[in-house]
Amino acid sequence: QERARENRDTPSEEHDIIASSISKHLPCTTSQGPPEGSGPDGYPYQTDFPAKDEEDAASDATEGHDEGEQMYEGEYQGIPHPDEIKEARRAARMEARRKARQEAQLEDEDDLPDQYENIMEDCGHGRFQWTLFAVLGLALMADGVDSYVVGFVLPSAEKDMCITNADKGMLGLLVYVAMLAGALVWGGLSDKLGRRKVLIYVLTIDIVFSFLSCFAQGYGFFLFFRFCSGFGIGGSIPIVYTYFAEFLQIEKRGEHLSWLCMFWMLGGLYASFTAWGIIPHYGWGFAIGTEVQFHGWRAFILVCTFPAIAALVGVIFMPESPRFLLENARHDEAWMILRNVHDTNWKAKGEPERVFTVTNIKTPQTQEDEFIEIQSETGTAFQRWTVRHTTLLQQVMSNVMSLSAAELRLQGLFLVIVWFCLAFSYHGLGVWFPDMIKYMQYEEYEAKTRVFHRERVERFHFNFSLVNQIHREGEYIHDKFEDIEMRSVKFEHSLFENCYFEDIRSTNTFFENCTLKNTVFYNTDLWEEKFKDCRMENTTFLHPKKGCHLNFQEENDIVIYLVSFLGSLAVLPGNIISALFMDKIGRIKIIGGSMLGSAACSFLLLLSFSQGAVICWQCLFYAVSVAAWNGLQVISVEVYPTAKRATAFGILNAVCKFAAIIGSFIFASFIGITRIVPIFLAIAALACGGLLALKLPETREKVLS
Repeated sequence: QERARENRDTPSEEHDIIASSISKHLPCTTSQGPPEGSGPDGYPYQTDFPAKDEEDAASDATEGHDEGEQMYEGEYQGIPHPDEIKEARRAARMEARRKARQEAQLEDEDDLPDQYENIMEDCGHGRFQWTLFAVLGLALMADGVDSYVVGFVLPSAEKDMCITNADKGMLGLLVYVAMLAGALVWGGLSDKLGRRKVLIYVLTIDIVFSFLSCFAQGYGFFLFFRFCSGFGIGGSIPIVYTYFAEFLQIEKRGEHLSWLCMFWMLGGLYASFTAWGIIPHYGWGFAIGTEVQFHGWRAFILVCTFPAIAALVGVIFMPESPRFLLENARHDEAWMILRNVHDTNWKAKGEPERVFTVTNIKTPQTQEDEFIEIQSETGTAFQRWTVRHTTLLQQVMSNVMSLSAAELRLQGLFLVIVWFCLAFSYHGLGVWFPDMIKYMQYEEYEAKTRVFHRERVERFHFNFSLVNQIHREGEYIHDKFEDIEMRSVKFEHSLFENCYFEDIRSTNTFFENCTLKNTVFYNTDLWEEKFKDCRMENTTFLHPKKGCHLNFQEENDIVIYLVSFLGSLAVLPGNIISALFMDKIGRIKIIGGSMLGSAACSFLLLLSFSQGAVICWQCLFYAVSVAAWNGLQVISVEVYPTAKRATAFGILNAVCKFAAIIGSFIFASFIGITRIVPIFLAIAALACGGLLALKLPETREKVLS
């Protein structure tokens, strides 16, 4: 009560603004003095209702009340009710937007954005949005999983399917190209066919072709199936953020879109954890004859489809975006969905008596759908199909070309550059971190290599494994190599005479410029590709293990999984901080500050001379840079109009994939040569992108246009 009296005696500036808004936008019975039934400062509480006689008023005042029950405490001090404050703030925002339109001399074609924002505020944020959040989060998680699949399976798949280094590079490149094409195609289609429908297509394509890639025995089929899977899932990010944003009110949009970004991190954690637990255990695989083999890495790909399957089931039960329906003049469908959102949220909050009072929603004029229907009523089925899809393609291309309109050109160019700079550095360093750790391991391993020079071994039985050795100019006479493993062994300019090799398992083992006389190889995997420039005299190969085979006893290197797991986990604190402050300090400061901070973290990489230091700086870089990703995704949703939102986001995401391809190629090419060039490239790109991001428009108070 003392605090209330202080507020009454010395009202704050915000109190005056709200009071003026309430007095302006709430009805008043007279222009002189406070109306009857109002508080001491003139705030009306029941002026929205028609006048009643005294008997009815007395009845209403006592119904459902005990005499001793207290009324709203602030009424006695002239403090407005929270509902009135909310209404006043809404009215103030509408007035500010109206003045902004007048100052910019824009035509007031319709007030759908403002009306839709008011409807979403009336619907509230509750059970429906959280359900949609979980479903779309699983779809985003599926995209995160697919980004890690190829990198995790390559160490095993390259042995199982005889993939060369050139083929490995082609696989990684084509998957990114497929995602790039998917972002362009599906983003444009979702603005014409609907967010929900296209997301179902995207998830279905990803699931089907990921499942087929599990059983592909040849590299060609595996490459094709992974390309198709990437093309499908590549459209998930533009659709997911657009879809979810159109169910959020302005006060919740930045924060909850940032929370949604956490599912991409969960996808990385899920992929790293399952790969760590499944891929190294080769022995439980099975084979059907000699042609069909199913090992751990194939089971890992199968498990990675689970988030996409769960997301597909959930999306089937979700409604279409009402904002998309309104843009396409489907008023009744949109109204039914909005009423369902309203009732679901308020019933879950224990207020089922709230009624959805909206009776009519304005919609923009459109003739595109009518044109399609008129054309589809004539001609054969093939002609109707051709007309419909040709018209659809024309509409999508027209939507893409219209993004270069004068009012969007400058901010669109800035967004493209910022997306490119961030993706170039992030994905480039994402490749550089594990490759640099592998290179450090290789240098450490090579430093421990044992070298044997001009040794002569005669009538000796090798029954122990040979590991990390180099034998130069040696002579092996009447020796027997039986049931052993050769790992990272090289014989150079050596002589093998009357030797016998049986049950040999080899990894990274080669014979270079050697001479083999009267030597027998029985049941070994030492075949043509293992012998380079060798001279063979009366040498026999019996029951050779041709082709490539997984070595079940080989210890799998878990560093690749550990690095990815820690990198994904490090994103968590950055995600939480950016979500909490996205609406408080604004998108622009989040993006600019995060990118400049990431540039500083990249500079620290010059001081890392051990594997532990590289992993430490990697985690710090990911933790700082994730805020920039969250801010870019939020502002990309908000800056474009509804009819072009997914199309524009798809183009920006395609730019991201293109930058990832270039960055991965450039950064990987400097491994083992120098670390200065890639690090300074990352610093320059992040610094330029961060400074340019400060020129982007702030959108935290902007309704979805």
